[in-house]
Amino acid sequence: MSPFISNTNSFKKLLNTIFIILIITSCTGQENQKAKYPQRSEPISTNPSNRTAFFPQRHANLNGMVTQFVRKMYQDSHGNIWFGTNGDGIIRYDGKSLADLTHNYGTGMSIRGIIEDEKGNIWFGTSSGLIRYNDLNDTIYSTQEGLNNPEIWSIAIDNKQTIWVGTVDGLNTFDGEKFTPFDIPKANVDNPQSMLSENRIADILMDSRGHIWFSIDGYGISKYNGHSFTFFTTDNGLPDNSVADLFEDSQGNIWIGTFFGGVSMYDGHSFSNFTKNGAIEGIETYNFCEDQQGNVWFSAENFGVYRYDGSSFTSFTKEDGLATNTIQHIFEDNKGQIWFCTWEGMSLYADTTFVDAAEKEPWAK
Repeated sequence: MSPFISNTNSFKKLLNTIFIILIITSCTGQENQKAKYPQRSEPISTNPSNRTAFFPQRHANLNGMVTQFVRKMYQDSHGNIWFGTNGDGIIRYDGKSLADLTHNYGTGMSIRGIIEDEKGNIWFGTSSGLIRYNDLNDTIYSTQEGLNNPEIWSIAIDNKQTIWVGTVDGLNTFDGEKFTPFDIPKANVDNPQSMLSENRIADILMDSRGHIWFSIDGYGISKYNGHSFTFFTTDNGLPDNSVADLFEDSQGNIWIGTFFGGVSMYDGHSFSNFTKNGAIEGIETYNFCEDQQGNVWFSAENFGVYRYDGSSFTSFTKEDGLATNTIQHIFEDNKGQIWFCTWEGMSLYADTTFVDAAEKEPWAK
């Protein structure tokens, strides 16, 4: 390879890294706090917002409530759909109307994880701490309760209802009352390329075998079986040590999306590196979702989305009806509709067709 080509590729990778950091650090860092709110006597505001969007919104943006993009979606046990935004806080749809909860927590909050516990509490991992939400009150947990850093990047809940919280400074477990530090050893990686922090837990996966998988910024994957750790890096099969997303499908395969090495699948024995072998395009991959038919969907930055049916991949782009080819989250609701959250609004895949989400739900019109 010539020096010119090598330098050009390095420059492109640098620009790509800068762009990723701008996105993932957008609208973060409120004052550390714990705030309890009393039982509500008034309905949450459902008025459309006058916020100015960063980009033209070709598809639905929840009546103007979203200025950038929806980072996470979740449907709870009551059928409510929760939208976690990148900078505009939390929005809820109860089947009839949208509710903007932003005024409860202040502005500028980014939502990076949403889960529900067995009691029906909804937990949000945010750029400003951990939020517990229920019909009676809200609680924000932060450094005062022992959280090592309010900048949360991943959350998960185990079968004992312990919440695992990954931040820019490592991992905590939370029993509902206090946080306990949990040390995760890192793989031995030559020249790790951490984007934000070498201790950032970018993603947490609880698999069906009871193992916990951790993506550590620039250090590949550390897998915990309850007693010891196993490491996955480029030395033993990973296409890239900057892991963006972890997902287990219904067959027990672990899907790994990376920032610079594309997508791969681990079957428990070996890796299938689909980008490296030319099956798909795009080196920046994430947002895995398995639909009711068993297809696995994921996004490839600037290349739209892919659907894997167990044997082959199908590509979908803006030409097929997506708002853009840059997707920030993929989610399937109870109706079997698949949502694609983008910088330019929200698209839906329903009845084998991509449409503007505003065409399917009354609140979005």
